[in-house]
Amino acid sequence: MVKKNKKKTRRRKFKLSISKERYKQLVEKKQKKQKMSLKQRKELDKALYVKYCQCLKKFEVEGDKRGYPICMNAVYKNRGITPPKNAANNCKVVFNKNI
Repeated sequence: MVKKNKKKTRRRKFKLSISKERYKQLVEKKQKKQKMSLKQRKELDKALYVKYCQCLKKFEVEGDKRGYPICMNAVYKNRGITPPKNAANNCKVVFNKNI
C-alpha cells in the first residue's frame, strides 16, 4: 500500500508586497474599470487579501467578534470589488502570522 504525501501549502509573509502608491493606482484602475494586465490583477488581489487578513487579525487580538463584516466592507465592498470565497477561513492557511 502506497502512502500519499500531504502537500504543504506555501505560506506568504503577512505584509504588502507592493508600495502604497502602486496599490492606490491599481485600486483606482479597478474602480474605473480600466483594462488591467494579468500581473496587475494578481498584484491587486494579493494586496487586498493581505489588507483583509491584517484587518481580521486586529479584531482577533482585541477579542472583538464583529471583525468579519467590518473588514469585508472596509476592504472589498466600499471599493466595489467582489471578495473571494472563504476569505476569512483561508487567512489562517495562507499566511504565516509570526513573520
